[in-house]
Parts: sequence; C-alpha cells; structure tokens
Amino acid sequence: MKKIIFNADVGEEAGFDHEIMPNVAWCNISCGAHAGNDEVIQKTITLAAKNDVKIGAHPSYPDRENFGRVRMEMTYYDLVQSIMDQILKVKYFTEKEGLQLHHVKPHGALYNEAVVNKTVAKAVLEAVKNVDKRLKVITLKNSILSDLCAGVLDVKYEAFADRNYTSDLTLVSRLKHDAVITSPKKVFDHVFKMVTEAKILTINKEEKSVSFDTICIHGDHPKSIEILEYIHQKFSDLGFVF
Repeated sequence: MKKIIFNADVGEEAGFDHEIMPNVAWCNISCGAHAGNDEVIQKTITLAAKNDVKIGAHPSYPDRENFGRVRMEMTYYDLVQSIMDQILKVKYFTEKEGLQLHHVKPHGALYNEAVVNKTVAKAVLEAVKNVDKRLKVITLKNSILSDLCAGVLDVKYEAFADRNYTSDLTLVSRLKHDAVITSPKKVFDHVFKMVTEAKILTINKEEKSVSFDTICIHGDHPKSIEILEYIHQKFSDLGFVF
C-alpha cells in the first residue's frame, strides 16, 4: 500500500483549518508566538482530534508583526527558553484533552535558521530535549538540525508541496514572486515527482534527489484548500492512502 504523510501548519487563524484537517495526517499548531493564542490552540487541538490527526507544536521567533518570518537576534538562553515555553504550552493543552504531543516543527525564520545555523539548531534541539525526548523533530534532510538530532531525537525529514526549491535544495525566498506554487496541477506534478521518483525539479529546471518522510502543504493562503483537495483526489485515484 502506497502511503503519503501530508502535514500542514495550522492554528494560524488563516480561516481554513476545518478544510485542511481532513486532508492531512499530521498538523503543526502555532504556539502563539507568531500567530494564535490559547483559545485558538485549544480549538485546533480539538479539531485535530476529531480528524485523527497527529498533533505537533510549531514554535517560532516571538514576532507576530512579521509572522515569524524574519530572523531575530536573541541570546541563546532566551531562544531556548522561548522555544521551550511554546512547546510546553501546546503540550499542556494537548495532554489536557487526553492526547499526546507527537512532534515539533519550527516555523518560518526559525525553521530556516535551524537548517543552516548551528547555534539556532542547538537551541531547538536543547528545547525539545528539555521538554520531552520522545518528541519527533521535523526538518530538512542534511540540515544542521537533522545532523545534531541524529542519535538523540527521532528526526522526520520534510519536503514541501507548494514551495519551489533552489539548486542546493533550500526553499526559494518568499521575497521572490515564484517562491510559492499556487496552481493545484503544478503542485500535484511537483509532489508526484517526489513520491514516484524521489526527485525535485528546482526553479532552475534541475532534477535533484530528495529524501522525506512527510510532505508539507501550507495552509495560510487562499488556494490551500483547492490545492489540498485536488492533490488528495489525484493521489487517491492512483491508489495512495493518507
């Protein structure tokens, strides 16, 4: 049986979470630092439970103004403490519902920095370890974070359904117009190549090998539901399960 594990960032008050949840297996809930609040977190956990979706924490730089998408200068201690506090918040509300937190996936600039910046990656690792060593960490394969976590935490590698890649397999900056793929058909073609060939076609039309356990689709733009439903149906028709 062919299986695809889709994940999505939720609890960001984009207004689409009810439509997203039936189409994903894992969700990454904003911890209130870049979006959301305690009430939103609790509602999102309840929604995930109704759809049998595994719950993850989605910590970020504490920067609501920039939606966590701009790198912040923080001391190492403050960064570790901020990430810990965010994870603990989602963990608390998850366990309050009799459920278990499954994973941690950094958000935005924190995610990108943990891929290439050893200090930030160490801060993420330390924060997760301090909270619960059983938690999985989602990041890119061959990232600094994945290397540091090896043998310490369970790492799950991620690919992106709706984002274009550069030649070094990093994501095209959101400052560029072609960073996000908005056509449902193009997203499907992008993911189909990943799933069937383990390859990605970069923005420069180069084929690169990719290894992943889960595929992310972002839920914070208006076409996310159309994209999710389209690729879900297409893969279902091909005999895939989710």
